[in-house]
Amino acid sequence: MTDTYVGAIDQGTTGTRFMVFDHSGQVVANAYKKHEQIYPQPGWVEHDPVEIWENTQEVVNTGLDEAGLNAEQLEALGITNQRETTIVWDKETGRPVHNALVWQDRRTTDRVEELQDAGMAEEIRDKTGLEVDAYFSATKTEWILDNAEPLKLQSSRSRDLRDRARDGELLMGTIDTWVIWNLTGNHITDVSNASRTMLYDIEGMNWDPGLLEEFDVPEAMLPEVRPSSDEATYGSTDPDGFLGAEVPVAGALGDQQAALFGQTCFDAGDAKNTYGTGAFYLMNTGEEAVASDNGLLTTIGFQMSGEPVQYALEGSIFIAGAAIEWLEDVDLINNAAQTAELARSVDTTDGVYMVPAFTGLGAPHWDGRARGTIVGVTRGTEKEHLVRATLESIAYQTRDLAEAMEADSGVEMTSLRVDGGAVKNDFLCQLQSDIIQTDIARPEVDETTALGAAYAAGLAVGYWDSVDELRSNWQIAREFEPEMDDSEADGLYSRWDDAVERSFDWAREESA
Repeated sequence: MTDTYVGAIDQGTTGTRFMVFDHSGQVVANAYKKHEQIYPQPGWVEHDPVEIWENTQEVVNTGLDEAGLNAEQLEALGITNQRETTIVWDKETGRPVHNALVWQDRRTTDRVEELQDAGMAEEIRDKTGLEVDAYFSATKTEWILDNAEPLKLQSSRSRDLRDRARDGELLMGTIDTWVIWNLTGNHITDVSNASRTMLYDIEGMNWDPGLLEEFDVPEAMLPEVRPSSDEATYGSTDPDGFLGAEVPVAGALGDQQAALFGQTCFDAGDAKNTYGTGAFYLMNTGEEAVASDNGLLTTIGFQMSGEPVQYALEGSIFIAGAAIEWLEDVDLINNAAQTAELARSVDTTDGVYMVPAFTGLGAPHWDGRARGTIVGVTRGTEKEHLVRATLESIAYQTRDLAEAMEADSGVEMTSLRVDGGAVKNDFLCQLQSDIIQTDIARPEVDETTALGAAYAAGLAVGYWDSVDELRSNWQIAREFEPEMDDSEADGLYSRWDDAVERSFDWAREESA
């Protein structure tokens, strides 16, 4: 009998990964390719949706070929994706009307401030669980419809994009929807991604008519919202298409919810932090949508077929691993692996703090006009201090979220499950344990975002029988315990707020 597996397409901010998992949750295939980051203006970030789809096909084929697998051995595909990143495309041709606006993009900050000044923030938070911010898809969709160049019709005349959207000729979606549409021809998203658009009522479980009217987004262009693990499936791949096989696409989760799922955080109180381009701390709150008093987001965690929605509290850090990439961009390091060695070579940062607010600040501050700041620099400051300060900034931002999470949930954290590329850095994991003063658990499979998408799809088609089977797969590779005295950690953290305040409201010259 031929062995079978579940595949996961992990479409992230910097690239696309395809992974294949077996019954024990172990990786049997893995391929990755980066895509271009497009910066038309300061604070603007775009991706080419066509490049993303082409790369998706390439990594799927490469992953299968290198592992000696064929597509018929895949029982299902799951999708996970960079959230909030928004695409509008022509329903007939499949051609995007504009580049994707990436979740980091700040061009709609002025519009966000208009909404805040109009007193809309509380209404939006009550319906969507989200802060009013350029981070989310609503203002991005609005911007594309108002500003993208209209598509040319066969008659060579152009029509207003809003007219075309109202007539059902244009489709909108986050990256999961774009990938599912290209794989299956169906216009579908899952509840976790819908909850990140700032258009979806997370308790009513519907596209909110009032918000659609506010942003002039016709419901006809929005995808159907389905469970994250869907026994009905979202459709199947075309046997005559690039895979050459008919494979059900049965699960989808926004990347951070996928990591929550992959870390088997199925019960209220379970929490994880993913260190990728940004860092995202999620705690499962069960069937209750817990409102935050401390700058966190209330979001949908996941939904399995026939079961109630599971909600989560989330703290969103916009820049984490991207701060390490910035060190490489400015030639302070040659590669990310160097950071641990350089940071260990000095005992402290010598008073230097780095606030990586390159695209504004997320939770708990929510300042879209904050910008990156380095303070405490002297003539004695060396690159080692800057590298260490950058790693420390990731740990400090996570402590901000941990304290907010405990205050909102009333749950005292004793251990934090971590994943993502940056947790391969032992120095950062130990530093994180010291700064938060809690244990850090790193699993054997640290690509838990892809694993979560695979679990969702596999559960839907019966590849795995239950979440208990998935829990038994989860194994700790290494645990880190605090080595720093709590008074020392508190002392270092006490100046962090001072540094963050220096970054606030800096980008006033931007009028995008």
